[in-house]
Amino acid sequence: MSDTLPELRATLSELVALDTTSSRPNAPLVQWAGARLEAAGFQVERVTYRDGAGVEKVNLVAVKGGGGEERAGLALVGHTDCVPYDAAWTDALRLTERDGRLYGRGACDTKGFISCALYAATHFTGRLKAPLMVLLTADEELGCEGAKQLVALGKGRARYAIVGEPTSLVPVRAHKGYCLAEVEVRGREGHSAYPDEGASAIFRAGRFLQKLETLARTRLREERDESFEPPFTTVNVGLISGGKAPNVISGACRFTVEWRPIPRQPKERVLELLESIRHELVRDEPGYEARIQLLRAEPAVDTRADAEVVRVLAELSGNAPITVPFGTEAPQLTELGAQAVVFGPGDIRVAHQTGEYVPMEDLVRCEAYLTRAIAHFCGAEVPENPY
Repeated sequence: MSDTLPELRATLSELVALDTTSSRPNAPLVQWAGARLEAAGFQVERVTYRDGAGVEKVNLVAVKGGGGEERAGLALVGHTDCVPYDAAWTDALRLTERDGRLYGRGACDTKGFISCALYAATHFTGRLKAPLMVLLTADEELGCEGAKQLVALGKGRARYAIVGEPTSLVPVRAHKGYCLAEVEVRGREGHSAYPDEGASAIFRAGRFLQKLETLARTRLREERDESFEPPFTTVNVGLISGGKAPNVISGACRFTVEWRPIPRQPKERVLELLESIRHELVRDEPGYEARIQLLRAEPAVDTRADAEVVRVLAELSGNAPITVPFGTEAPQLTELGAQAVVFGPGDIRVAHQTGEYVPMEDLVRCEAYLTRAIAHFCGAEVPENPY
């Protein structure tokens, strides 16, 4: 298939063997990759922080070439963390091969891309007229927390960025945002045999949800971006809990609202709708009480279809750029000043599941495209970022 495949496969085997489930430290992987990059002449910085559980996490910022310019010409970005795996998947941390595919937790999302990025970066033999950066982040699966740490510190600046995700080697130029809010509706507990003596928080939550569904199916669908499917901001209530017992009028009910805003729509749009529902219910029902707390607000990203980094990946891969509904670290790279595209081997539909895999042919092609992208953005004069 290619003389690069044996080393790509060996690198991926090493990475898969390191358990970087998001709840665990990722330092072993960062140490392994950092040593390899240092041996190839990269200046490596390890940026540490502690996650919400107190576990130390590490972002790696590795730069080579370019004479000390403030921004890299190109950043290759991969997240080191993985979602948990089922204990019944006994080979989750051992790379296995079958029918041209390499199986293992993270093989698709995104250790396959990291393997390609490490190979391309460490084997590039041309002169780097602009700095080349390899950026490995922590906690992408938990809300891009590692990338947010870098934004806060102003580290990881580049003119152009290729953010590794399993896109089947199709350049993704734009994606929706990701937001979460918790709504807590209060009631008044009492004996269920005497309903007028209490106020059911669950019934109250039901009235709230009915209004939310109506707005989601009407007003939000009026604001559209036809480049997406579906072309509007979607709303989901995936979690709900409340009450103490079947014969007790519920005193509290909580539910989580998730929405994925289209680009150019304020990510607070749904939050405003939630508040309008709350005000309406309080106005119409004496004693109605609800609290709304924003939990996450990840922005969308919308790189132009004719942007240089999108055009180059489209020409290299032969695939026209697309949009997707899932989130990535591209907004954080954009915030750091990069023109960003999402791109990588493997199919997102096989990520996050038992039997996750990446096609070997994807690895070979991805590495070749990344090498040519390095030559384009770092091996020649790089035009100024138009943003």
